[in-house]
Amino acid sequence: MDHSAYVDAAAATLGLQIAAEYKPGVLQFFALAAGMAELVQGLPLQPHDESGNVFHPVAPHGEHDT
Repeated sequence: MDHSAYVDAAAATLGLQIAAEYKPGVLQFFALAAGMAELVQGLPLQPHDESGNVFHPVAPHGEHDT
């Protein structure tokens, strides 16, 4: 998939200028991120996989509160 139009539109919206010599690298990393997002989106999540509203830290295995 060609992400060039999206990258151009997003850069314009953010007021960023991407130099021509950097654009191939930006597109490469954008495609990499898009691929990662596609993998995550493909995971079969259930309601119990939803993150909690409150974070409760847990000590790493083998450590105890003193």
